[in-house]
Amino acid sequence: MYSTSIVLPSKFKIISETKTSGVYEIEGLAPGYGHTLGNSLRRIILSSIPGTGIISFKIHGALHEFDSVSGIQQDVLTMILNLKRARFHLIGDEPQTITLVSTKPGVVTAGEFTTNGVAEVLTPDQPIAEITDKNGRLEIDITLAKGLGMIPRELLVKEKAEVGHIVMDAVFTPIVKAHYEVENMRVGDRTDYNRLRVMIDTDGSQSPSAILSQSVRIMLDQFKAILDLKEFIVPEIVTEKMSIAQPESDDSADVSAESSVDMTDVLKTRIDSIQLSTRTLNALSEAGIRTVGGLIQKTEDGLLELDGFGEKGLNEVKEVLTNYGLSLKK
Repeated sequence: MYSTSIVLPSKFKIISETKTSGVYEIEGLAPGYGHTLGNSLRRIILSSIPGTGIISFKIHGALHEFDSVSGIQQDVLTMILNLKRARFHLIGDEPQTITLVSTKPGVVTAGEFTTNGVAEVLTPDQPIAEITDKNGRLEIDITLAKGLGMIPRELLVKEKAEVGHIVMDAVFTPIVKAHYEVENMRVGDRTDYNRLRVMIDTDGSQSPSAILSQSVRIMLDQFKAILDLKEFIVPEIVTEKMSIAQPESDDSADVSAESSVDMTDVLKTRIDSIQLSTRTLNALSEAGIRTVGGLIQKTEDGLLELDGFGEKGLNEVKEVLTNYGLSLKK
């Protein structure tokens, strides 16, 4: 008898770990699954972990990014590139502005920013510019924010900025580098099973192991949404008939037969086409509930756990389902 199931791998094993880098292994992966999981994890790590980025800055004495500042060796474009190499960690959730002021000739680094406790400079040795004149002065204001992925400057400009205030492409990520390796290993008599090794380098704002765990949760959440959606759309009851409740009578059997409707059409009805308030509709949509069939798979307690969904929304849903002769899962 040949096996019809896929062998499950081991849990992640820590090979080495510091504050900014980590190496982790999974053993016993079915043939081919090393690249399947490794590539998925790498892409999530690089694109979907929130971080702190610079969204705008102002260099005093410069009117635009093609300008230069007297007494400073680098032009503004070079300073922008240096600022992009600097890494910061915002303590709170709201955008904050921090300032650098230097008048001493020599190399000016990111560690000279005054943060006032609202942020942490993770790369204090990163050069920003060099003051070459004894009367030179460098003053830079940068605005930090938390976000996800990369946002082009065009999307960040909401209104006309003041003169000298420059909006830049924002990159929100705590990741410096992430890659993986796959090698074969022996499991029983077979030598084509996979060992997956994941390497993560961070800026120090989050530990590599926390980022790895977060990426796995993101992947699971995506699959969970897909699985829930399929359960809603492809239930076993697609061929069932639903009888609309009728008053009791001697001809109840005939009435029931005549009034039965195809359950498929009802279950496939999208929730945005039934009478629900905008708040309730948004809360259900955020939870991946798109159809009436998906809605009836939820319990009352399950719905009340959704963000933005309360007793008023629950009563609203129950009333709508009652009109269809349906109810929430018990």
